[in-house]
Amino acid sequence: MSAIQAPNRKSMMLFTGRAHDGLAKEIARDLDSVLTPTSLYEFPRGEIYVRYEESVRGSDAFVIQSYPAPVNTWVMEQLIMVDALKRASAKRITAVMPLYPYAQQDKKHRGREPISARLVADLFKTAGADRIMTVDLHTAQIQGFFDGPVDHLFSLPLLAEYVERKYGGRDLAVVAPDSGRVRLTERWTDRLGGRPLAFIHKTRDTLVPNQVVANRVVGEVEGRTCILVDDIIDTAGTISKAADALFDAGAADVVVAATHAMLSDPATERLKNSRISEVVLTNTLPISPDKLLDKYTVLSIAPLIALAIREVFEDGSVTSLFDGNAS
Repeated sequence: MSAIQAPNRKSMMLFTGRAHDGLAKEIARDLDSVLTPTSLYEFPRGEIYVRYEESVRGSDAFVIQSYPAPVNTWVMEQLIMVDALKRASAKRITAVMPLYPYAQQDKKHRGREPISARLVADLFKTAGADRIMTVDLHTAQIQGFFDGPVDHLFSLPLLAEYVERKYGGRDLAVVAPDSGRVRLTERWTDRLGGRPLAFIHKTRDTLVPNQVVANRVVGEVEGRTCILVDDIIDTAGTISKAADALFDAGAADVVVAATHAMLSDPATERLKNSRISEVVLTNTLPISPDKLLDKYTVLSIAPLIALAIREVFEDGSVTSLFDGNAS
């Protein structure tokens, strides 16, 4: 045999950007690992510098970065981190992004618009990422934008387990805030044992971002506790108006469950003044103390991401984490 056989020296290394290092530390702890020391800062003119303090040659590298504001800074930071790993001879590079950036720009609504979600995928591929890991994509089609494996994780089991434990004894209805979330709501109804489904039929002004024009409830919600589910809460306009429509239709209570807490202004004010009794979120994004409300319950997504990272590292099955279901 002419080949030289080397012992299996496979190694996992974890890295994090500066956007949400608290989540990255949780993930590392769940993996019984530590984050790789990294020198990461900005020059006076705003350019980002990255250097890893340990050798990464031959490693299975996982670069964790969340995307609160300012999104563009954190995208560039993760791209530079990936590029540094590629040039330092990491064997495989996985970009772990709990919230995929620009996910809401996944198609053209009018002429002369970009498809920014596709551009992001192309940028990471060019930088050197071999695969992407993310949670609750805004639309599943984004998986096809990246020329490589995409591990699409779901927060539904985490959120639904909490809702079932706290509200399972009530007369529930699961509600989608618009027709685009009906598929997600169907998964929720299956998870909660066949609870009735409803959705909000809304019209949106395509010329004004985050502006909902009108809402109408389709489905039976009178006298029920409505679990209003969505992937993202941005300015909370959709969620707050959907809650108002549900109460107008006779709902007894409204509980919101969502994965990504963007909470752009005026989301905090809208949720604080709404009749929504509880907002159940995950920590894919950091929530600043000034935006925390008593009605928020924040569940950690770290154990799920850690499990997925371990499956990828050990060449296992990420799909098995969701009973074989993938989207």
